[in-house]
This record gives sequence, C-alpha cells and structure tokens, in this order.
Amino acid sequence: MEKVWDCAHDFERDSTIRARAPPAWAGFVKAAMLEERDLELVNGLQIAPRASWADAARILGSTPATLAARWERLREAGIVWTTAHPGGRMRGLLLSFVELDCMPGSKPDVLRALCRDPRAVTIEESARGRDLLMTVMTPDLAALTRFVLDDLGRMPGVERQRTYFAKKMHFQGNAWRLGALAPDRRAAFEALALPPGDDGSPDPPQGAWPLIEGLAADGRRSAADLARITGRNPATVRRQLARLIASGLLSFRCELAQGLSRSPITCTYLARVPPVEHNRTVASLRTLPELRLCVSTTGETNMMFTVWTASVGDLLQLEQRLGNHLPWLDIVDSAVILRTVKRMGWLLDANGAATGELVVPDALRPPTARDAG
Repeated sequence: MEKVWDCAHDFERDSTIRARAPPAWAGFVKAAMLEERDLELVNGLQIAPRASWADAARILGSTPATLAARWERLREAGIVWTTAHPGGRMRGLLLSFVELDCMPGSKPDVLRALCRDPRAVTIEESARGRDLLMTVMTPDLAALTRFVLDDLGRMPGVERQRTYFAKKMHFQGNAWRLGALAPDRRAAFEALALPPGDDGSPDPPQGAWPLIEGLAADGRRSAADLARITGRNPATVRRQLARLIASGLLSFRCELAQGLSRSPITCTYLARVPPVEHNRTVASLRTLPELRLCVSTTGETNMMFTVWTASVGDLLQLEQRLGNHLPWLDIVDSAVILRTVKRMGWLLDANGAATGELVVPDALRPPTARDAG
C-alpha cells in the first residue's frame, strides 16, 4: 500500500517544507502505547500549547525534565505535534472549503500536487459525495479565484469542483479537547493559555516571516530557539516574538494522531439552519464534546460541522440527540472521512501521525515573501 508521506518526496527541497523521516511502524506502535499521564500532558498543551515545562510539571505533579522527555518521545514518533497557523486577528484572510472530484485513476496524482500547495491547508479523502474535501486559506478573494478557476481548472485529473465560503468560524480544531484532565488541572492550564488578540493588538513586527516559519514547524519554540534558527540577536527575537504573539496573527494548537485520540471516526455534515435559529444552533453545537469544526457557509447549505467519535455507531446516537434538541436542523449531507492526508499544512501518514513534513500555509506569508516564493 502506498504510504501518504510518499507524496512529499518530490518536493523535499522546497523551502516551505521541514522534513524528517516518518516513524517506522514498530517505533510508532511502541510509542503509541499512551498512558493516562501522556493524555493529560497532551490535554494540557491543547489548552496552553506554549506552557513552560516548569508550569506543566507543577500542574501535573511531575518534573520539567520528565515531561520534556515524554513529549519528545511522542513528538519524534509523529504522535503529537504543535504548530502555529493563521489566527482570528489575521486581516483579510479568506477561508473556503472546496469539494473536488477526480477522474478515474487520477486521485494519487492530484493529491501529490495539492499536498505541495500551501493554499490547501487541510485535505481529506471522503467516503461519499466527493473524492476530496479541502480547507483552503488565501489572503484575499483574488488569490482564491486564481486557485479555484485557474490552477485547479488546469490541474490534470480534476473533473469538477464546488466551493463554499466560510462566512463565520464558530469552532475549530484548536478548541477540541481530549477531556483527560481533572477540573482543577484543566483550570490551571486555562490560566496559562495565551489571551486572544483584541482590536488594540499591535501589528506583527517587520521581518516576522522566519519566526512564523519556525513556529509553524514547532509552536513551542522559544525565543532562544528561534534566535538560533534564524541567526538573529536573541534580545531582538524576544521582542519580535512577544509582538508577533500579541498581534493575534497566529493561533497555536497541539495535535494528536487521531487514531490515538479515542475518537478515530471523522464525519462532516452539511446542514440548513433557519436564520432565526442560527445563533441558538451554534450555541448548542458548541456544547458537543465531539465537535471539531463548526462554520457558517455560503451555498445550498448554510452550515458545516465536523465531529470526531469513537465509532460509526456513535454517529447515529449523535444524530438522534441533534434531532431531539435541534429539530429545525436539516442535515442535507453527511460523509465519513476515510483519511486525512494533510492537516493545517502538516502531511500525515496512513496512521494519522505527522510525517514531519510541513507546507507552511500561504496565507501566513507577507506579500513580498509570497511573490518571491
């Protein structure tokens, strides 16, 4: 069987990619034996991805060295990773979802091309309704138009496409939680979480792109790490990093290979909601522990939401709960995701683990870097 990471071999030299070899199967299985303390650590870093090892150790009753070693073991196996991606305060960001159908036998080639493309930040293979579902981020409508009409239109193997615009993001993957922490420990990590940027947030510093690249590859990198990578003065990087984080340009997240999350099934729903019930529906959906994504969209349907569940059978129970509590929610389509090959720029293997290969989202690049690259 062709492994998903093979799709990246043709572009290992691309400057947008930071690569390391994918984990061997035996190493993955050994590292995948997650203990409860591993799940607690991951849950804590989901809440506060940049929490120091000292703070995390204080909350979890461990030592900084122990937690750092445990994290590194899981990270090297591709089971966990942290990243930075476009945040809610990024001006002009356009988020859209593109359904793609491929001509018979052409999907592997189409996937290889899209995995290289920094505009397609997440790519999923679907069980029905479409071959691929992509989350696309572009800095503006003109860039999306070029991607959809020109580049996809000329891509060999693409048969048809449908595009939905995100009108408003209500819930996304960085808010999904494992639920492994006791309430007091969860509250302690919440106190460490980075506050979101507000309207008074400063603009990101000039020359921030190398820092953004470094944080996309590892969202936990310190100012000292970034100074070493970029060759900049440590004091300068500390000031730049603080300003970059405060700008709200970036959101940080801690990811876990889905197969080890106790919720290995992904299902995406397209639904219609009466405008008068829109806010009420969003508020109810946000209470679901299974919820991974909720967004208002344009198109024949006006809401898309994704859930992670323990089994396909759990989807029926979830749908019954939705029918009982939200009778006006008209589910038009649902599709189980067979495989996620790319998530927020990270290429994943057949087990859902990070291969270490990253295509930094194009929307994060300043115009000068985007034009040059």
